[in-house]
Amino acid sequence: MRVRVSQQLRLGHNEPAMRLLNSTTWEFQEFMSGNDIPPYAILSHTWGDEEVTFDDWESKPSSEVEQLQGYDKIKYCCQQAFEDGIGWVWVDTWV
Repeated sequence: MRVRVSQQLRLGHNEPAMRLLNSTTWEFQEFMSGNDIPPYAILSHTWGDEEVTFDDWESKPSSEVEQLQGYDKIKYCCQQAFEDGIGWVWVDTWV
Protein backbone atom coordinates (compact mmCIF):
# COMPACT_ATOMS: atom_id res chain seq x y z
CA MET A 1 0.00 0.00 0.00
CA ARG A 2 1.31 3.44 -0.88
CA VAL A 3 1.32 6.34 1.50
CA ARG A 4 0.82 9.75 -0.02
CA VAL A 5 2.52 12.06 2.41
CA SER A 6 4.78 14.92 1.47
CA GLN A 7 7.03 16.59 4.00
CA GLN A 8 8.88 19.69 2.89
CA LEU A 9 12.09 20.94 4.41
CA ARG A 10 12.17 24.67 3.89
CA LEU A 11 15.85 25.46 4.17
CA GLY A 12 16.33 28.25 1.66
CA HIS A 13 14.58 30.88 -0.36
CA ASN A 14 13.39 29.80 -3.80
CA GLU A 15 15.89 26.95 -3.99
CA PRO A 16 14.86 24.11 -6.28
CA ALA A 17 13.61 21.09 -4.40
CA MET A 18 14.67 17.54 -5.00
CA ARG A 19 11.70 15.24 -4.51
CA LEU A 20 12.72 11.79 -3.26
CA LEU A 21 10.67 8.72 -2.46
CA ASN A 22 11.54 6.74 0.67
CA SER A 23 12.33 3.22 -0.51
CA THR A 24 10.64 1.55 2.47
CA THR A 25 7.74 3.79 3.49
CA TRP A 26 6.92 5.15 0.00
CA GLU A 27 6.59 8.62 1.53
CA PHE A 28 7.87 11.70 -0.27
CA GLN A 29 10.18 14.30 1.07
CA GLU A 30 11.46 17.39 -0.67
CA PHE A 31 15.04 18.33 0.06
CA MET A 32 15.84 21.99 -0.48
CA SER A 33 19.59 22.10 0.08
CA GLY A 34 22.34 20.12 -1.63
CA ASN A 35 23.98 19.49 1.72
CA ASP A 36 20.86 17.85 3.11
CA ILE A 37 20.14 15.50 0.20
CA PRO A 38 20.75 11.89 1.29
CA PRO A 39 22.21 9.15 -0.92
CA TYR A 40 19.59 7.97 -3.41
CA ALA A 41 19.03 5.53 -6.26
CA ILE A 42 18.00 6.89 -9.66
CA LEU A 43 15.19 5.41 -11.71
CA SER A 44 15.92 6.68 -15.19
CA HIS A 45 14.43 4.64 -17.96
CA THR A 46 12.86 4.69 -21.40
CA TRP A 47 9.52 6.37 -21.09
CA GLY A 48 6.48 4.53 -22.36
CA ASP A 49 2.85 5.46 -22.85
CA GLU A 50 1.80 4.77 -19.26
CA GLU A 51 4.48 6.28 -17.05
CA VAL A 52 3.46 7.38 -13.57
CA THR A 53 3.79 11.11 -13.08
CA PHE A 54 4.01 12.79 -9.69
CA ASP A 55 0.53 14.22 -10.25
CA ASP A 56 -0.79 10.70 -10.94
CA TRP A 57 0.86 9.43 -7.75
CA GLU A 58 -0.57 12.22 -5.61
CA SER A 59 -4.06 12.58 -7.08
CA LYS A 60 -5.27 9.27 -8.51
CA PRO A 61 -6.51 6.30 -6.50
CA SER A 62 -3.81 3.71 -5.75
CA SER A 63 -5.73 1.06 -7.66
CA GLU A 64 -5.60 3.20 -10.82
CA VAL A 65 -1.90 4.09 -10.49
CA GLU A 66 -0.94 0.47 -9.87
CA GLN A 67 -2.43 -0.45 -13.27
CA LEU A 68 -0.09 1.87 -15.17
CA GLN A 69 2.88 0.14 -16.81
CA GLY A 70 5.35 2.50 -15.14
CA TYR A 71 4.22 1.55 -11.64
CA ASP A 72 6.19 -1.71 -11.64
CA LYS A 73 9.38 0.20 -12.53
CA ILE A 74 8.96 2.34 -9.41
CA LYS A 75 8.09 -0.64 -7.25
CA TYR A 76 11.10 -2.67 -8.35
CA CYS A 77 13.44 0.30 -8.06
CA CYS A 78 12.37 0.81 -4.44
CA GLN A 79 12.83 -2.89 -3.72
CA GLN A 80 16.32 -2.89 -5.23
CA ALA A 81 17.29 0.31 -3.41
CA PHE A 82 16.14 -1.21 -0.12
CA GLU A 83 18.11 -4.41 -0.79
CA ASP A 84 21.19 -2.29 -1.55
CA GLY A 85 20.78 -0.29 1.66
CA ILE A 86 19.72 2.91 -0.11
CA GLY A 87 16.91 4.74 1.64
CA TRP A 88 15.76 7.05 -1.14
CA VAL A 89 14.80 6.93 -4.82
CA TRP A 90 14.61 9.67 -7.45
CA VAL A 91 12.19 9.02 -10.34
CA ASP A 92 12.79 10.90 -13.58
CA THR A 93 9.11 11.13 -14.52
CA TRP A 94 8.45 13.20 -11.37
CA VAL A 95 10.45 16.27 -12.27
